[in-house]
Amino acid sequence: MSAEDNSSLSPEPHDPSEPASPNSEPPPAGHFEPLPVTPGPAPRRSDSKWFPPENYNVPWNWLDVVLIVPIALAMLFVVALVILGSEVAFFHARPSYLRQHMSFLLISAQIVMELALLGYLALQIHSRGHLPFWTTIGWRPLRPRSVSRGGAYFGFIVSGVVLALLVSLASAAFPPKQPLPIEKIFQTRSLTFLFMATAVLVAPLVEETLFRGYLYPVAARSFGVVGGIFVTGAIFGLLHGSQLWGGWWQIGLLVIVGILFTFARAATRTNVSSFLLHISYNGVQVIGVIVSLYAPKHFLHMH
Repeated sequence: MSAEDNSSLSPEPHDPSEPASPNSEPPPAGHFEPLPVTPGPAPRRSDSKWFPPENYNVPWNWLDVVLIVPIALAMLFVVALVILGSEVAFFHARPSYLRQHMSFLLISAQIVMELALLGYLALQIHSRGHLPFWTTIGWRPLRPRSVSRGGAYFGFIVSGVVLALLVSLASAAFPPKQPLPIEKIFQTRSLTFLFMATAVLVAPLVEETLFRGYLYPVAARSFGVVGGIFVTGAIFGLLHGSQLWGGWWQIGLLVIVGILFTFARAATRTNVSSFLLHISYNGVQVIGVIVSLYAPKHFLHMH
């Protein structure tokens, strides 16, 4: 049996405001949304003007989502062991060196783990009907209705910058009473730049794939579009709580950020919109860290 016979696919819903062309050809396979390989609940569709109709019957469920946590932890453990073992076997690193650079090694292991996790998801989705990974998990082209695609890209990037500035102001209004765990990362220059590069180059891609691509469709299928937006945003913010532990106001702000990212994903039916928000948001945060850590010293040195 061919892959086409094995997969049950449903075309994207037609926008009634756009007249159909009588000579138009069917869209390529990558523009179709998958239906589950096994029978499941009817797809959730929204009549709201904010959320266009979308088929949320993806070929994974809550059990698959929950299993991501132990799988990720197991991957992180294995990768960390490999990195530490390589340091000892090939570079003859001493225990004192490993203790001194443990945070750097663990962040490096986390980067490898997150990329490996994307590979795991790709294999899982491909095994359930030979479906294309990126489009199935929500990385579809951004198709704005009222502006050009370039204008939409620019709008989401600017929105991410504005959101980051507003969150920074709100966070400064109620600062935490004790240093946050994430601040320990900024004690050394090498660790600071590794973390910032990860925040801009890796985290937006991986987190938008996991939260808005993998988690959100399951949450929307279970709780409806609005419920799925709030559930996904809340989980996104709370899972970052270990970095901000003790800063409860800051964790709450991050939950709001996650909800806004997911709102953009639901309103556009693609992870591209939330990715643009995410990468510009993190970019502003990185610039803020650089300014706070190094600009004062530079100015003091000049004067």
